[in-house]
Amino acid sequence: MKPLWRLNKYLLKYKWYLIFGTIFTVISNIFVIIPAQLVRIAIDYVVESFSFYQLFDQSPLSGEARSVFLNFIFVFGSLILAMALLRGVFLFLIRQTIIAMSRLIEYDLKNEIYEKYQNLPLSFYRQNSTGDLMARITEDVGRVRMYLGPALMYGINLVVLFPMVIAYMLSVNVPLTIYSLLPLPVLSLSIYVVNNMINERSEKIQKSLSNLSTFVQEAFSGIRVIKAFVREQDSANDFQKASEDYKVKSIHLTLVESLFYPLILALIGLSTIITVYVGGNQVIDGAIGYGVIAEFILYVSMLTWPVTSLGWVTSIVQRAAASQTRINEFLDEKNDILSTENYQKDIIGEIEVKNLSFVYPDSGIRALDNVSFEVKEGQSLAIIGTTGSGKSTVANLLLRMYDATSGSILIDGKDIRSYSISGLRSQVGYVPQDVFLFSDSISNNIGFGLEGKLDKEQIENAAKDADVYDNIIDFPNGFETRLGERGITLSGGQKQRVSIARAIAKEPKILVLDDCLSAVDTKTENSILNSLHKIMKGRTSIIISHRVSSAKLADMIVVLDDGRLIEKGTHEVLMERKGVYAELYEKQTHQNADAEDS
Repeated sequence: MKPLWRLNKYLLKYKWYLIFGTIFTVISNIFVIIPAQLVRIAIDYVVESFSFYQLFDQSPLSGEARSVFLNFIFVFGSLILAMALLRGVFLFLIRQTIIAMSRLIEYDLKNEIYEKYQNLPLSFYRQNSTGDLMARITEDVGRVRMYLGPALMYGINLVVLFPMVIAYMLSVNVPLTIYSLLPLPVLSLSIYVVNNMINERSEKIQKSLSNLSTFVQEAFSGIRVIKAFVREQDSANDFQKASEDYKVKSIHLTLVESLFYPLILALIGLSTIITVYVGGNQVIDGAIGYGVIAEFILYVSMLTWPVTSLGWVTSIVQRAAASQTRINEFLDEKNDILSTENYQKDIIGEIEVKNLSFVYPDSGIRALDNVSFEVKEGQSLAIIGTTGSGKSTVANLLLRMYDATSGSILIDGKDIRSYSISGLRSQVGYVPQDVFLFSDSISNNIGFGLEGKLDKEQIENAAKDADVYDNIIDFPNGFETRLGERGITLSGGQKQRVSIARAIAKEPKILVLDDCLSAVDTKTENSILNSLHKIMKGRTSIIISHRVSSAKLADMIVVLDDGRLIEKGTHEVLMERKGVYAELYEKQTHQNADAEDS
């Protein structure tokens, strides 16, 4: 239960739901016990009075006697019906308090987890899969809700009903109480064992179903490759094997589930037989009346579900504790990307990097090694290098997705760690290499970084500056065109330019372009470069690229290789040196010329 203690703050928050739910449970159970007593009184009255009323069978008073007898039975029947209706009302109120409370806590818990996800650093997402993150906020929270709702409700009912019923049964007849309750512990233990078997096999089925879904998704995503290599039959055979595994596990689960209700009915029947047998002997001895047997059978029926639910509730609590342990692991994650001073100021855009080194914490790879450079306000710097040279790491450090292992980054002469993280990022425009657009309208995608109500004119100006305005208005719905998943509605070049428009819409002081032209052809690249020339005016710009064509726009160029800065200077200076940059330039220029000729 220790992992579930974390939920006590929510139980305290919604304590009135819990308090009223408990009160309604007590009242509801009172209306359960009273009808059983009415049944005993009614049966004893019928049995004891029947012979008395038979004396009037042939007399003139027979009709009146029959009427009195039936009126008495009608009154008892009406009382029992009224008790049942009142119990129904309070059962409704129990669900409107305890179950409603569980839904409110579920809502709060999901929000707490999501907010925690939002605040965790990028390194956390490199170490955990998206599927695992989704499972903890959906399946694990769902299991915890079952503990807070049904398990808590039936647990309270068990704690309230058991003492009330057993105390009354003992006050009526101690030996009959002991005999009639003998099978119930066996029932509870049996249900617990069967429930664990069901849960264990259900989880195996879930894993099998997950594997089956993953297989189907991958097959349909790669259907072109499957068809091109004529592997349809092999794919169908693999699917059949996966389906066979799911089928076998489902049949095993059905076998265990088929034991559930027969087991309950058998043990309830055994308890009823014992009650009738022991009670019958006491009736013969004159110790009790017939009504007591009927009353005790009703009490056994009342206790059957709470005892049955005990095993089920125990199983739910175990699963909830396991799920809450997984949730707590993420909630206890520490974010080491923190502001030292929470310094908030409109930045000018002067950047200085001093002896910067960085090692990725999850892989141990040294991405940067003692790198230094500076960019004056309004100037532009191109960072050139091959794949794995550490270019994108510089962008991540500028945005404080990570903190440097050693060295420092100064913005306007102040350490980047001093700035408010949200304040810093709001003044930096970022265009990632892997463009991500949301399944939303183009307008909302471009205005994603704007606070408050979107400014239509500002969005349109950003689209014009990114040279994508004409493409957007050609769509039937213009800026309100909804994009497919990850922006699939647009071409590669259009996605890149919408991403650039999104970065500049908030009018950042610093613009970081992280290899944003890597996925476009030469013609589209030239079009975007012409747009960038205008966009970068008046902004401090960092152009990260493996293409030297992008570097020509910059006032200064640095060349990285295996995390080290090996060259620095303007385009003309670096070409005169005949070093790595000049070699890259010559090679890429020839490749582009050959591509155009072909």
